[in-house]
Amino acid sequence: MKYQKLLSEFEGQLDTLESGNGDVLFKAEKGIAIVEKCIRKLQKQITGKTFATQADEIYFFKHVKPQIFSKLIYYARLFSIESKRPRGNNAAQIKYLQNQIDKLQAFFNDNLEFYNYYRRGAMSLDEQYFVRGNRDLRLPLESFHFLIDDKFSTCQDGTVATIMAYDMLIVYLRKEVDDLNNTLEPTKTTPMEKPSKLFWTGSKTDLIELLYALHASESINGGTVDIKEMASHFEHFYNIDLGNYYHTFIEIRSRKTSKTRFLDKLIELLNQRMESLDE
Repeated sequence: MKYQKLLSEFEGQLDTLESGNGDVLFKAEKGIAIVEKCIRKLQKQITGKTFATQADEIYFFKHVKPQIFSKLIYYARLFSIESKRPRGNNAAQIKYLQNQIDKLQAFFNDNLEFYNYYRRGAMSLDEQYFVRGNRDLRLPLESFHFLIDDKFSTCQDGTVATIMAYDMLIVYLRKEVDDLNNTLEPTKTTPMEKPSKLFWTGSKTDLIELLYALHASESINGGTVDIKEMASHFEHFYNIDLGNYYHTFIEIRSRKTSKTRFLDKLIELLNQRMESLDE
């Protein structure tokens, strides 16, 4: 459908915003304006229209609209959280941010049944959840005015958007807490003896996927090393700046196809190598 070009322009605008100058409140405010403009355009394209198939309608309301709408929820909540953040010492800020994380995680517990349905990639109730006209008695947590239009919403696309938004917010807040903790208790780092002669020549996203896989496996220091320390080691060892790897990991998690694209490729290439040696 026509919305693919709109989505591409939207992602480009947000990338420019995130990589540009300005404090977090400016970016949140600007982000809200960008997302609202995109949603209004998308709303005009979809409202009153019929999809070619029901599967197309389900795909739009399960994957496409939440991808955009989640950014509105994210920036709105981010603005609210950061504008009320205490300006006192680090300990007070950490307590405040941790309390915000707990509130966000409570949403997952309150919506556990649907959360588990969505997380495991289930499809059996998609017709009920993501086709227009099937209303739910429960009001959505985020009562933005876009949700009122039943020609542009289903009973659960707002919940999916909220799950995606809260995932992003929790990652952001945890990074803020980590940074504040490191300021409170600076970690003793011993400089490596000499610079590495190795260079990572694959994509940055692939290395981040590998980084998180190794961290999840608990194969390094028995799982006691944190992701930040591992990322720092990767950056030194492979002469690369991983940038905001927390945000990249969120993007990896939101992939519509294989979430472990690079790891799958590694398995395939290793199998090919071993098979060729057996010949």
